[in-house]
Amino acid sequence: MSDSKGDLSAGDEFRSGIRAELPLLLGVVPFGLMFGVLGLAAGLPAWAVVAMSSIVFGGASQVVFAQLWGAHVPPTVICATVGVVNLRHALYSASVAEWLRGLSWRWKILLAYLLTDEAYAAALVRFRDGPPGAQRHWFLFGTGLTLWSGWQLSTLGGVLIGAAIPASWSLDFSIALTFIALLVLAIHRRSEMSAALVAGIVAVLAQPLPYKLWILLAAAAGIAAGLASRKLDRKEPV
Repeated sequence: MSDSKGDLSAGDEFRSGIRAELPLLLGVVPFGLMFGVLGLAAGLPAWAVVAMSSIVFGGASQVVFAQLWGAHVPPTVICATVGVVNLRHALYSASVAEWLRGLSWRWKILLAYLLTDEAYAAALVRFRDGPPGAQRHWFLFGTGLTLWSGWQLSTLGGVLIGAAIPASWSLDFSIALTFIALLVLAIHRRSEMSAALVAGIVAVLAQPLPYKLWILLAAAAGIAAGLASRKLDRKEPV
């Protein structure tokens, strides 16, 4: 149902957000299962693995944390690395800020918590290409809540079934597939393509670095490449 101005209602936006997010759970669920198993294998207690999915709620940073914890990396390095990995969420917030500017601080806190990779990817398409509407923040709430629920349940499932998951499933590869899919959806400009290519090349070349420092180096190189090639965006988008 729509309101008097022709905008979609809060309920319609919320349900549309859920529908947009559900296909992405095909990549999220094995990702969450894998994290549950990885967290236990790294020596984290089951309650900590489950709690991390609610408190941190960032798949990539949680996986990095578990890997570094299992490798007995110093806590300061773990915190710094996880913090840098999660900086992308600040970029997500800046990207959608113009569409959420008029919301109350309570809404902004809630949506900031739910604004993770797959929720952002689905909501950005709605905000950028969809019709304007006073209730469109409910779309992001729908995508975020759906993602949050799927992530909690899949992490719990990974903890419960643990070693029963066959190694032949190669669940760790689902992480790469998920982020590749999100990357493809997010690239609309030549500068974004340049950033993705440079970051990918640097990530591969820098694999031998200790403490997962390839993540920091690839991120910095990608940002630099994107900024340096922004003038290319004056032409037609890719």
